[in-house]
Amino acid sequence: MHNRFLFAGTAAVALLAGCQSTKPTTSAAKQPVVETLGTTQVPASEFSYVYRKNNSSAPEFGTKASVAEYLDLYTNFKLKVLEAEQRGLDTTQAFKRELDGYKQQLAQPYLTEKSVTDKLVREAYDRMSKEVSASHILIRVQPDADPKDTLAAYQKATALRQRVTGGEDFAKVARETSEDPSARDNAGRLGYFTAMQMVYPFESVAYNTPVGQVSQPVRTRFGYHIIKVNDVRAAQGEIKVAHLMIRATPGMPKADSVTVKKKIDELYSRLTQRKENWEKLVAQFSEDAGSAANSGELPPFGTGRMIPSFEEAAFKLQKPGDLSRPVQTPYGWHIIRLIEKQPIPTFEAMEPTLKSKVSKDSRSELNRAAFLKRVRTENNFTENTAGKEYAFTKADTALVNGRFKYVAPVAPATPTKGKKAAVGDAQTLFTVQGKPYLVSDFLAYAQQHQKARPGSDARFTMQQLYDQYVDETLTEFEKANLETKYEDYRMLVKEYRDGILLFQLMDEKVWSKAIEDTVGLQQYFAANQAKYQWEPRVQGTVISAASPDLLKQALQLQKAGRFQLKNNLPAPIAFRANSVELPASVPALDELAYRLGADETLTVKIVGHVKKGEASALARRRADRAVAYLRGKGVAANRVTAAAETRAAASTVSFELTTTSPLVLEGILNEKNPLAVQIQQRGFQKGENKAVDEFMTNGPGTYTTQKDGRYYSVQIEKTLPAGPKTLAEARGQATSDYQNYLEKQWIEQLREKYPVTINQAEVDKLITK
Repeated sequence: MHNRFLFAGTAAVALLAGCQSTKPTTSAAKQPVVETLGTTQVPASEFSYVYRKNNSSAPEFGTKASVAEYLDLYTNFKLKVLEAEQRGLDTTQAFKRELDGYKQQLAQPYLTEKSVTDKLVREAYDRMSKEVSASHILIRVQPDADPKDTLAAYQKATALRQRVTGGEDFAKVARETSEDPSARDNAGRLGYFTAMQMVYPFESVAYNTPVGQVSQPVRTRFGYHIIKVNDVRAAQGEIKVAHLMIRATPGMPKADSVTVKKKIDELYSRLTQRKENWEKLVAQFSEDAGSAANSGELPPFGTGRMIPSFEEAAFKLQKPGDLSRPVQTPYGWHIIRLIEKQPIPTFEAMEPTLKSKVSKDSRSELNRAAFLKRVRTENNFTENTAGKEYAFTKADTALVNGRFKYVAPVAPATPTKGKKAAVGDAQTLFTVQGKPYLVSDFLAYAQQHQKARPGSDARFTMQQLYDQYVDETLTEFEKANLETKYEDYRMLVKEYRDGILLFQLMDEKVWSKAIEDTVGLQQYFAANQAKYQWEPRVQGTVISAASPDLLKQALQLQKAGRFQLKNNLPAPIAFRANSVELPASVPALDELAYRLGADETLTVKIVGHVKKGEASALARRRADRAVAYLRGKGVAANRVTAAAETRAAASTVSFELTTTSPLVLEGILNEKNPLAVQIQQRGFQKGENKAVDEFMTNGPGTYTTQKDGRYYSVQIEKTLPAGPKTLAEARGQATSDYQNYLEKQWIEQLREKYPVTINQAEVDKLITK
């Protein structure tokens, strides 16, 4: 959801991280104001807050120019939000829902215990200096299992531990008894792992069990584990590598898979035997768009964070510059080049990442427990034993079976005189900061949140619902009071509030309007034509070859103009003996008609065949019948021809496809060497292709050159001089410019509607340089 604010316009982006609502509060009205928008006053403290927050690190912070520029941007922002409020956009249900969603996200950092987080982050970092290799045996039990089921699982795990500590082979026992399905294949072995890669209770026991020893049963959300530590080694740290990747997917056709393997092997040969330049080959051939432009470099990674085959090959590399043999992953084939091996980063460098992981890791359960304990104390949580006991008397088999019904008692028709202690469902269950929560509230909650637990103890089931109700109540109470307890949270909520309003109105007034107002866009484009001009460019074809001979061969084949496809041809169509009637279903012709419609470079020759004993005239008639079928599907006459071939083993028609596509010519030339030739046919502007740049000013013609070990033919068909672009050619840039124009006009209108009065004395207080 945060992404939407990135598009709120220049002023909004600059201001969003620190703006409040334009609606003044009672206290704000008594404060000094920095400016007045119409009749709406903007507190000086508000502007001071956002200016310092967003500019304090800038070199020009505190200068007169900096303050004035920011106040101008801030004023424009506030005017837009004010207009949104005047139109009631902050009262719609959609707005309220969206803001509530953001508030839920923004509240999360305030619903944790910082001291516990800090301790867990430091512990995780310290553990990262080691990697543990362990095996385990799992006995499954649900996290909320009944005490009797939990005890049974614990006793079973304890008995298995006695077997392996008594001398039985751990791997054998794991295969036979572990309820982790993978144990049948891996005998419970988990390989090496480090901190943050296993659930926290498991990790803690593994790190605290000596090598060769077996732990006591440890409970996680999966059940009980007994863990045998096989080895502990110093962490490998992180490794930084680059890779050259050729894409391949597990389900791709076999022929394509073979082609990909040939290509990666050829690249590996060129790198290791011919010692060709890594950066050049990556730039030319790697199909990982995210890394190819950066010499194939990937972010550093450590144990357990990459595809195992890739990680294993990478960590085996010893010296910077070493290359792996081609490695296959689900994404394709890779050649990996070692850049450097890095020690574990400093704590300061890893702290932000670790904090984020801790908040999502099973460690967060410890944090939540500490948070709830603090909130209980701070808010004077007080339990009413009598009320709780009364509520628990309602636990029965219906609750265990998920069919508990709660019917609130009917209030008496006439109130009783005097104040009497509440009884029954009207009793207080507990209080939070003096606010009572009644037994009736909890029983209604129990009905809504119950789930069937056949065989469970009714009182235990009610206790779980009660604990859940208390935790949720305390959390909601704390969330409801965050804005009064924490100024930063209050400010942040207001920032998001204004951002939502701004987005809605900007979309209406600027973004969507610029796209939908085609007449206005055309008028703006015509008035500003000088901004939308082509640089000099050429239209042509560039052939790049690995050798002069290959370039010569490519040019010879190119002269033919049409190239015959050798792969992906339609299957022949069989005819009955002595017949020219097409079969009832001809999917090959239907597919061919579709291909001809989708690719205008294709033409087809349909060849008729007869076998021994049939009249030779049938061959042409069969071909003509197939041609007629395609014509009936809308294929133009000049795209399909018929021919006859009398000598054949069957009564069929077959297909010969030709095309003018340079990609097919490229495929023909690369049949033996997948990197032999590359062909590009399009328009080129200066700077897009080095070989073309060399002849950009020469005019039409064919030119040859050699660059970076490749041989080029540059065929310039025509030179296109600098000149005006059409709106279609410049639509993206023109639309963006038109949006800026509309926004500027709108701000001028808002300043007329809400006259701006600046209190310069308050502004000057921020000028410190």
